[in-house]
Amino acid sequence: MSMEPLDVAGDVHALVRDLLPVLAPTAWFDGGTSEVVLPVGRSEARASTWTVLERCARAEPAEWPGLVAEWVREVGDRAFLAVGEMELFGDVRELLRLRIVPKLAPRDREGLVVVPAGDHFDAMVMIEHPRYGGPLTRARAGLLGLRKLGYVMTNTHDRELADVQVRDQPLLPGRDVRVVTKPGSRYVSALLSEVDQFLPVPNEHGALVGVPCHSTLLLYPITSADVRTVLPVFAEVVAEMHAGAEDPCARGVYWSHGERRLTPLSPDAAARPTGEFASLLRRLRRRS
Repeated sequence: MSMEPLDVAGDVHALVRDLLPVLAPTAWFDGGTSEVVLPVGRSEARASTWTVLERCARAEPAEWPGLVAEWVREVGDRAFLAVGEMELFGDVRELLRLRIVPKLAPRDREGLVVVPAGDHFDAMVMIEHPRYGGPLTRARAGLLGLRKLGYVMTNTHDRELADVQVRDQPLLPGRDVRVVTKPGSRYVSALLSEVDQFLPVPNEHGALVGVPCHSTLLLYPITSADVRTVLPVFAEVVAEMHAGAEDPCARGVYWSHGERRLTPLSPDAAARPTGEFASLLRRLRRRS
């Protein structure tokens, strides 16, 4: 008959203490946090006993020693892998970056360290390494003891985006598009939530925004009703760049406005009679 994990904790933890000197001599049990602590180089890996408590709660007491032994070996193996990971990357925290991608399907985000970045994009944590890099998985994050990751955006700014280029480029006669770019970069898209810093002040009406590839943002500040003629051309440029990009991001156009809001715009949005963007165009028409 199964029991609750906490009901078996005393006896199971006693087994853990008994078996650690035999199966993992360098490890020790932290009774305050109910974790097994395994030294890993100059650091340490920690494993909560909750998993083994759940296993034992579903089994007969005679099976507990075998279940505990199996679990201790598992956490020892994970600690060994952690040593390999740490030797491979050094201080992996220095290699973590933030990459903005179009909203992932649930099956694609499963197992990755990903958080929403508004309604239309996700922020994906990456390991920036020429051979062993890629998206940070939850399993690897646990292996490396990575929990609070608030410094990842700072890493991205300081190590990847400090030298982005900003220039104005003709789009239509008398109308320029602002280009924020770093050729070959995979992280310029991370500036999507900070486009205001690249726009003229004051910026009352926001801007058209395109992120056709991860190395480039396209911006058009909205200052007058001429955005009606600019939007279809802007959308065409974004789509063409996206189609030809080696590292494509988003094909569409967004209106950046309000509190870092991004609203998708179709190429014919200026011709539509209703909606927030149509309301903006009516106000601009009255003022022009």
